[in-house]
Amino acid sequence: MPAVNKGALNAAKIAIIAFSLCFGIALAAGLLIDQSLLDRVEKKYGAAAKQRFVDWQSLIENGKSWPEAEKLERVNNFFNGNVEFVDDIILWQKTDYWAAPTEFLAKGAGDCEDYSIAKYFTLVEMGVDESKLRITYVKALALNQAHMVLTYFDSPRAVPLVLDNLKPSIVPATQRSDLQPVYSFNGTGLWLAKSKGSGQHVGGSDRLSMWTELKLRMLESPF
Repeated sequence: MPAVNKGALNAAKIAIIAFSLCFGIALAAGLLIDQSLLDRVEKKYGAAAKQRFVDWQSLIENGKSWPEAEKLERVNNFFNGNVEFVDDIILWQKTDYWAAPTEFLAKGAGDCEDYSIAKYFTLVEMGVDESKLRITYVKALALNQAHMVLTYFDSPRAVPLVLDNLKPSIVPATQRSDLQPVYSFNGTGLWLAKSKGSGQHVGGSDRLSMWTELKLRMLESPF
């Protein structure tokens, strides 16, 4: 992630980075796994990549009936334990690239945005209401740089739980003094973030952004 600058943080107050109405279609297409896809993954990325897809599909199908706390724990552990952190410039030769979950798993690598996006998609597919989930931009104070995590709100005014690739344990945001929340978003809108409660709603999913590119890629065959 690039270093945080004041201009970027101010831009968060007016940017609407969220999914449009075709989010549900894109999600279903992006998570569809069949034998043909598995064969293409194995041919291009190897047997280990194919196994990640098989394990991911099993996680989603088996986990739909789990309590939400178990869904959070299993999904967080799955991506943190199976995918390597690699900067976009090295992996994609771009300063910033938001990978679809299929791209993330195929490469077996990605940055903090990719972890958060994949966890978000997977939990929604497992039945967690997207209103409880926010992809949240923070400043990682110890690293002095921007960072992305997934946050889970049990209720609108609850202290959110933080799912992070830097620290594997899921804890309340109030226990993550190393993170300074900036803004958060999901499929319905954008909020200025805070450690307790949903934060100030500042817009809906009515602007284009990197999510548009991501959705288009998810609607297409990934390989």
